Amino acid sequence: MDLMTATATRVLLGVRGMNREAGERVAAALLALPGVSQATPDEGQIEVHYDPSLHTVMDLVRTVRMQGFLAGML
Repeated sequence: MDLMTATATRVLLGVRGMNREAGERVAAALLALPGVSQATPDEGQIEVHYDPSLHTVMDLVRTVRMQGFLAGML
């Protein structure tokens, strides 16, 4: 886990229509991905810390979209 944290990348995703309650569901979906160490939702956006050797930003965006939201990098 420490090795992953040392190489973690931070990205801020804009999520259209996501409120705080839905943000918890989106965060849980992202945290279920291997290599995602943190997913912090806020109104209309989510901050994600992930291992770029395991995922691309598009992988994260696809995960958010699978939860029913439009998303993109801010």
